[in-house]
Amino acid sequence: MPRRTATMLASTLMLIALLCAGVFIPVPYSEMSPGPTVNTLGDHGGEPVLQISGRKTYATSGHLNMTTVRVTSADYRMNLVEAVYGWLAHDNKVVPHETLYPDGKTEEQSTQENAEEFSQSQESAKVAALKELDVPVKSWVIVSTVVKGSPAEGKLHAGDVIKAVDGTAVKEPADVAKLVTKHKPGQDVRFTIVPAKAQAAAEKEKRTPTRTQDITITTTTSDDAGEKRAIVGISAGTDHTFPFTIDIKLADVGGPSAGLMFALGIYDKLTPGSLTGGTFVAGTGTIDDEGKVGPIGGIEMKTVGARAKGAEYFLTPADNCAAAAKDTPEGLTLVKVDTIQDALGALKDIRGGDTADLPRCGR
Repeated sequence: MPRRTATMLASTLMLIALLCAGVFIPVPYSEMSPGPTVNTLGDHGGEPVLQISGRKTYATSGHLNMTTVRVTSADYRMNLVEAVYGWLAHDNKVVPHETLYPDGKTEEQSTQENAEEFSQSQESAKVAALKELDVPVKSWVIVSTVVKGSPAEGKLHAGDVIKAVDGTAVKEPADVAKLVTKHKPGQDVRFTIVPAKAQAAAEKEKRTPTRTQDITITTTTSDDAGEKRAIVGISAGTDHTFPFTIDIKLADVGGPSAGLMFALGIYDKLTPGSLTGGTFVAGTGTIDDEGKVGPIGGIEMKTVGARAKGAEYFLTPADNCAAAAKDTPEGLTLVKVDTIQDALGALKDIRGGDTADLPRCGR
């Protein structure tokens, strides 16, 4: 066989071998891509996304779209060819697997966490919107989760209202940790609570619960990466009672990143006129009870997905602006927001056609 032919054959076989290896060799990466976008002012799955009863609502127009990101599952093993393709593709992003699933988190654990974050984001969106409208909302501190095998297991339960710790009144979730960590590991801490069932019964009857219980728990030592401290094995959160009913109907979505857009949709439905003036606005961002907007992951995928659906403006958390501005889809204006007030101000300019002074990302 001529040397030239032998060399070409060897090269071809080597190339085939490399391609086969690329297909079968797993790499520790996952993929993100643009997910669906849903208009919070419209319908999804045949019913309105935002359903409000017990309060007058108003007609709306335009779009206030929340955006999502698709990710490969926790047990999916990407091969080298897929990773290279993802790196080269404009509308996909390949990231280390541990970025999406840290500490070996399973698909089930990730789904549960996303569901809890999504539920909390809905509550915060309602609170932020109603506060902006000066509608009073009752709030209290609750046990959000109880760690399995912790000292609190079997003594405190999710939904229990925490009235005080060691006799000191609790006003916000952060107070609980501050009061517990005043102890040394092994010391007792006393929780004054209203059990979740008693609280639920009181809410149903529209009354304030009057009976409380004292629960004593022996602290243990924290085992995380932070400074060693006394813990009981719970996380505290906030629950609310609203003066009328607000339901958010959106299945198969998780995480906290739709908070801002839900809050704006609620605000729009409860006020005369249209926030957008008929314009297609999309966006993202977490929101807390005070209306502060926080950053999210996958911003580049969300802007691509929003523009593909026709968005002209994208409300972008201030802390995501730098990443989003690196590769902004043509025809999409990135509007920097840090609070719900920023977003409402920007929407006022957009519907009025006065966009020259919009706070844009990248400038």
